Amino acid sequence: MKILGIDIGGTFTDVYLTDDDVNERTVHKVSTTPDDPSEGALRGVHEVCEMTDTPPGELDYVFHGTTIATNAVLEHEGVEVGMITTAGYRDIVHIGRHKRPQNYSIQQDVPWQQHPLTKRRHRMTVPERIDADGTVRTPLDEDAVAEAARALDDAGVDSIAVAFLFSYLNDEHEARAKEIIEDVSPDVYVTTSSEVYPQFREFERFTTTAMNAAIGPTVVEYIETFERELRSLGVTADLHVMQSNGGIATEEMVTERAVTLLLSGPAAGILGGKRRTDVNTPDSEATNAITLDMGGTSADIGIVADDEIVKANVRETQVGGYPVMIPMIDIETIGAGGGSIAYLDDTGAFRVGPKSAGAMPGPIAYDRGGTDPTVTDAHVALGRIRPEFFLGGEMDLLVDAPRETIRERLADPLGMDEMEAAAGVLRIVNNGMANAIRSKTVQKGRDPENFTLVAFGGAGPMHAADVARELDVSRTLIPASSGVLSAVGLSTTDLQFDQIHTTFETLSDLDRERLQSDYDALVADAEDRLHRDGVADERIDLELSADCRYEGQGYELTVPVSDGRRVRPIERIDAAFDAAHESEFGHGFDENAVELVNERVTAYGRLPTADLVTIPEATSMVEEHVLFKDDVYFDVDGEIEAHATPFVDRTDLRAGHSLSGPAIIAEKDSTIIVPPDFDVSVLQHGDIELTR
Repeated sequence: MKILGIDIGGTFTDVYLTDDDVNERTVHKVSTTPDDPSEGALRGVHEVCEMTDTPPGELDYVFHGTTIATNAVLEHEGVEVGMITTAGYRDIVHIGRHKRPQNYSIQQDVPWQQHPLTKRRHRMTVPERIDADGTVRTPLDEDAVAEAARALDDAGVDSIAVAFLFSYLNDEHEARAKEIIEDVSPDVYVTTSSEVYPQFREFERFTTTAMNAAIGPTVVEYIETFERELRSLGVTADLHVMQSNGGIATEEMVTERAVTLLLSGPAAGILGGKRRTDVNTPDSEATNAITLDMGGTSADIGIVADDEIVKANVRETQVGGYPVMIPMIDIETIGAGGGSIAYLDDTGAFRVGPKSAGAMPGPIAYDRGGTDPTVTDAHVALGRIRPEFFLGGEMDLLVDAPRETIRERLADPLGMDEMEAAAGVLRIVNNGMANAIRSKTVQKGRDPENFTLVAFGGAGPMHAADVARELDVSRTLIPASSGVLSAVGLSTTDLQFDQIHTTFETLSDLDRERLQSDYDALVADAEDRLHRDGVADERIDLELSADCRYEGQGYELTVPVSDGRRVRPIERIDAAFDAAHESEFGHGFDENAVELVNERVTAYGRLPTADLVTIPEATSMVEEHVLFKDDVYFDVDGEIEAHATPFVDRTDLRAGHSLSGPAIIAEKDSTIIVPPDFDVSVLQHGDIELTR
């Protein structure tokens, strides 16, 4: 079986080919092409197939992680969107909620007002009304819908969002409105809130629908083009795309719910990080991991606690400041990457990021016209990244120019040595990542000392030891193929489809059979979707859960409600919510009535997973594999000192090899920096463990 993973990052596009027939894994990196990300990705596919003599038609699966949706939101490059909504509710997407993003700021930009997903002149209302019990109070005025669609078409909108009150209880009006719009304006992309995510809370549901409308045409065009170009290369396997929830989507799923791709790339990295931690954790212990995915433009942080990837609470999920009501892995993203630019601000303060040099022009060391010193340039200046190792020697690397620029831009103005300035760049970016990790651990009642730090991405292994020291983490793991782990992670997941139904009832008023009937209907819909994607019954797994709250509360917690297809007794669900509330907030109210708000079903369609490869046992001393020694600068107790440091090619290391820092372990897709106070052990699957 041959599985191809493609992950497009801000600086590099990673390609990972696994061939289980011959037990081979091939890693490849190409520069990302910002103007058309698919161009670089397709070049990577072509090159990796040539490198391995693999006919493209022999690929069984192609998995893809992309930032196309995220970038469209963050850079406000969505298409022109129109909205048709219930009469009297034109401004829901502008007003939002009483709570503003920054409670104590009298001057702030509210994202949905500063950069509206749909302009007010493009928001139309029509007479219709579904009541709070799902019954029709006012029939849909179909002529008004057609008139609104024509007006929006004449105004030049590319996409129309349909969002009516209480459509999550009854989607009859939204479905009919979509039919009318598609008849009047067949070239316009149409999306309804009941298709995207049928859940209560109008502002969030309307905004999520508008976002889907804004990025939908761009995402659909990209996916269709990418798949068409894959066909031209001779690839016959279907294209599957990573979703924010950690599952894989088919092209049909993406067409309907483009918004589910908002954290596509980072989600795959967390899956890969969890798998590598799982295999290196004793069976008697639960997996607890902090994943640090540091690439060229950003660092993405995820948490695995008690064997489970931590998911974001739907009520709190947002991208670019916009609320997005879709299931997501809980990911913290900060502007800290190899391309993050170091500079002195207007007050003379030393800063790093969030602005990045990106793929073009990139760091000064890349010799592509970059003029601003970056994190990568700081590593080059300190002697940590060498031209003969970078991308396996396939890309030239400047050494003198980064040092000169750091001296001119940073060291001289601050009155310090150029090596101190370069080390300062790294201190700042490491502190930023450590603080972001604390927000996901310490501030959530999790002690980082009880977690394994799993660092990957092109830049993650260079910063892993310093971040671990900052957090007092005792164990750090650098996975095999760490520089392309997001591409590797794509091959570890399954098709995933989420169904939801909103209902407001106290558990004491429910009986088990009635609740079972509700879940049976959701399960049938989810299974039907997977069947349409070619998934057989024996490959379908189900998770049944519910959003509950104490009666009178405004927010919910999600709890499991079954051990399979059969829902648990009501009293067990009640007790599970009490326990979840106490775990989250430190207290529970056993005597209070519990209200069920949303019924949820997540259906998984199992896909093949690439096998892990065991590397040979060491039969020699690691010193025999040292290529050379040279001076490398390290920050030791606040002093920048040069150390004679051995350089080792990671491909020469075998299971059981160990060494003490300082050391530089280089590979094609990343560089592992081992400071003087760390030791290294090579594990059976090629993963590297760092311990203080």
